[in-house]
Amino acid sequence: MDWLKIAESRKEELVSELQQLVQIESVLDEKNASPDAPFGKGPLKALEWMLTKGEENGFNTKNIDNMAGCIEMGAGDELLGILCHVDVVPASNGWTYPPFKGEVVDGKLYGRGAIDDKGPTIAAWLAMKMVKDANMQLNKRVRMIIGTDEESGFRCVKRYFETEEMPSIGFAPDADFPLINAEKGIAGLEFTLINHMQESEQLISFQAGKRTNMVPDHAEAVVENVNPQFIQNFENFLEKNNSEGTIIKEGNQFIITMKGKSAHAMEPEKGVNAAVLLCEFLVDFIDTGAGKEFIQFVVQSFENDHYGIALNLDFEDAMSGKTTLNPGIVSYDRASGGSIQVSMRYSVSYPFEEKITKAQSELSKSSFTLDILSNSKPHHVSEDDDLVQTLLHVYQKYTGDTSGPLSTGGGTYARTMKKGVAFGMLFPGEPDVAHQTDEYVVIENLVKAAAIYAEAIVELASK
Repeated sequence: MDWLKIAESRKEELVSELQQLVQIESVLDEKNASPDAPFGKGPLKALEWMLTKGEENGFNTKNIDNMAGCIEMGAGDELLGILCHVDVVPASNGWTYPPFKGEVVDGKLYGRGAIDDKGPTIAAWLAMKMVKDANMQLNKRVRMIIGTDEESGFRCVKRYFETEEMPSIGFAPDADFPLINAEKGIAGLEFTLINHMQESEQLISFQAGKRTNMVPDHAEAVVENVNPQFIQNFENFLEKNNSEGTIIKEGNQFIITMKGKSAHAMEPEKGVNAAVLLCEFLVDFIDTGAGKEFIQFVVQSFENDHYGIALNLDFEDAMSGKTTLNPGIVSYDRASGGSIQVSMRYSVSYPFEEKITKAQSELSKSSFTLDILSNSKPHHVSEDDDLVQTLLHVYQKYTGDTSGPLSTGGGTYARTMKKGVAFGMLFPGEPDVAHQTDEYVVIENLVKAAAIYAEAIVELASK
């Protein structure tokens, strides 16, 4: 079966459905969450859109407490799972094309979620339709499992697997080709300033970031009682560092903003952390009290250091590479203190308890504490496993690329399965624009991915 030719013939359908899904602003909205919409109206609307499409095309569908859902075809005792998500991270300012429109320009479809994970979801969805329409004989059931909280804690799939069947095997189209069989552990850490505030604090407030899984691209601080040359010094700093920012004087106070570059927390080195950059400027001017300690801690811990070296949290292995740290939410208030929430992506063989305990012990000598907010352990499927080898063979058939499996610092739904891997759809050499401004997917690659997924379904579910 020439799945690529079939996918090409249905390209217009593929693009249209992706545009419809991108146009749903499915960002977590906990302020307006309710029992009927646990993660807000946007994620629920995207889930319902997918389930309606499933029903319209003759698939079996199920909604699990408005948190997750599934679209299923085929018959048999075993279950092949395709795990996707339709929630997205917020869209920051500065987009060239509207983030929730799905505009097509020069062969690319732009929009939040285009590559993470609405584009891959629609590619896998088309693959299921192509296999069904071709009347392929399957001896396993094929179930697309759709989550709505992947970007904020996996609460959707946790709830799903409390009541629903675990797939025998599965893949998540939410990462890179050829295939990812090793996912780093993901821990949420919080460094908290425990020093008492003083009335003479120069640093009044500091705020950067909304999610720990994104490099913050905007930071703002309010300070007072600083050097009279403060404004000129800030302008000199911006010029020296080729950065953008603003400064406004209101009475005795200065309001300073700094612009950075967003990136996914699994690759913080690809972004410019606005919080760290602003602290690099302020460290020479904030010289009193807890504010001084807070600014110094951020600079000493994270300036030019994405790997936890300064905090003695660094570690790497051949299987999954270096551990990375992203200070994603950085906040301080003169009345209550400060905290830095960090997404740590740690290597598969990382000695977690040993490293964290040692870091906590070292911090006990300072004004900061370290707490673990969450911890998702690493996930690994052997390269020799039939699932891995079958998917590599399928990928190689359509690309000619004989590369081996990869590791990632990103967390996909693959880690929720007993035997699951991440499978595409970012092709080798493509820039990873997930979580970034002007996120896009290349339409030609979207079509190719649909063909690869169709072949994978047939190979995995008919033998």
